[in-house]
Amino acid sequence: MSILLQVLTLIGALGMFLYGMTLMSEGLQKTAGDKLRSFLASMTSNSFKRVLTGLGVTALVQSSSATTIMVVSFVNAGLLTLGNAIGVIMGANIGTTLTAWVTALGFSVDISVFSVPLMALGFVLCTSKKQKNKSIGEFVVGFAIMFLGLSFMKNSAGALLDNKDAMLSFFSHFTGFGFWSQIIFLLAGTILTIVLQASSATMAITMLLATSGLIDFPLACAMVLGENIGTTITANMAAAVGNTSAKRTARAHTVFNVFGVFWVLVVFKPFLSLVGIIMEALGFYNPLTVDLTAPGASSSLLYGISMLHTLFNITNTLILIWFTPQIEKIVTWMVKAPKGEEVFRLKYISAGPLSTAELSLQEAQQEMVHFAEICRNGFGYLRQAVNEQNKEKFDVLNEKLVKYEEITDRIEYEIAQYLNEVSRNEISAEAADRIRSMYKIIKEMESLGDSGEAIGRILTRKNVHGKVFDKSLLDRLNKMMDLVQKGYDIMVENLKNPDLTDISNAVNAEYNIDECRRYLREEHIVNIESNSYNYLTGVYYIDVLNELEKIGDFLINISEAAVTKDED
Repeated sequence: MSILLQVLTLIGALGMFLYGMTLMSEGLQKTAGDKLRSFLASMTSNSFKRVLTGLGVTALVQSSSATTIMVVSFVNAGLLTLGNAIGVIMGANIGTTLTAWVTALGFSVDISVFSVPLMALGFVLCTSKKQKNKSIGEFVVGFAIMFLGLSFMKNSAGALLDNKDAMLSFFSHFTGFGFWSQIIFLLAGTILTIVLQASSATMAITMLLATSGLIDFPLACAMVLGENIGTTITANMAAAVGNTSAKRTARAHTVFNVFGVFWVLVVFKPFLSLVGIIMEALGFYNPLTVDLTAPGASSSLLYGISMLHTLFNITNTLILIWFTPQIEKIVTWMVKAPKGEEVFRLKYISAGPLSTAELSLQEAQQEMVHFAEICRNGFGYLRQAVNEQNKEKFDVLNEKLVKYEEITDRIEYEIAQYLNEVSRNEISAEAADRIRSMYKIIKEMESLGDSGEAIGRILTRKNVHGKVFDKSLLDRLNKMMDLVQKGYDIMVENLKNPDLTDISNAVNAEYNIDECRRYLREEHIVNIESNSYNYLTGVYYIDVLNELEKIGDFLINISEAAVTKDED
């Protein structure tokens, strides 16, 4: 029973470590917010910057998976090219090695003594009314919980070592096969990382096994290599419902790590010898020959594992950075572009929100621009329907208007569902404002589809009653539709502007639409009084005119909702 309790304590300690790591990462991401996103999207002009960007962001958020998912999402949203993304992912792999050093430090030095005071500080920060202070408090509490978890892991492992002979006997079943033993532990590291969805947890377990003497340094290094393969699964899962470029980006991460593991296995012994030489040069024991009973032996082993992880990722990046175009070709071959893309589906939003709300909203913003372009395309069919005199051709166009109304309903619902998921998380006041604006924008866009279908119904009734818009009426309607078309173009332009503060273009467009409608209505009254055209024809004409004016109102509402508020 005591052994079972110790095992459960070890599992609980691992859970505490994972939770602390997640909390710390999310706190940092919330603190950085949009700055992280803009930094990641902009610092990609050359290979050095791309690698440095991936390194910096991952070192900051302490999660290569978070960085890689961000990269996949940005490629999905068209903010990064595939080539740029590959460089950032290479840097993320280097950045994640910092986590290994932090974990090693937690094992070799008892930082947990500061955990409880840090929790007190974190609690004070979390009670602040300022969102930024709350996010920093979340980071501090996460940091404390992570090291507390590491401390419990060490203590519970120490208790389990009372049964060390039994555990050594278990591991001995897998350690006597030479090179194949390394492959077995490599696969174990891969599977463990896939199951735990955290390479940092696998690293902590590997260090625990090594310092306990249950596995030797080469087998620990094999587990670290496996962890590098397992960590690519997260990005591939995120890209599963993304576009072709997103899938290729995730595959590039896999190609990069699998190729790196392959060449290291080819030169495994010399590579480990190099790690040993570096460690001795730094004043530590050689982890290949260290006696665990010697003072400071555990630290040498821990830092040796971290050095292997760092050296692997830096060397792999230095080799493959020159072959980025070739990696692009490989993943392009692996992920074929579909012959017939679905036209009306969410194009940029992936499987679900990113790890923080602030980093999810860019996807929603890109999706709204896509939504706006679909609405503008629908207006093109509306113009054709107004001008079409042939009944059969009109019926085809009217079916398109009905279809576009259904499309706008569906896209509004799917974006709203996504925003609902984002808003369930703890979000900043700025993010909450942006989400409210987005709800209003997609509602107004859905209304654009309703107006298109409404005009289609008016035109259908006109045709049923045998009425026809003559050239003079069509000229007037086309004049109005030219102004509405300008309004659509301005709406798309404004939504594409992330720093929109001036919407005078939209205000002027809406004013011109209102003035045109007012002039045409006054002209219509005069024409009805003078019997210039049939009264019922005039009714249908003015109904279409009124719906076009409504569209102008929806367009200005969208630009008003999209205006970026000045920060305090």
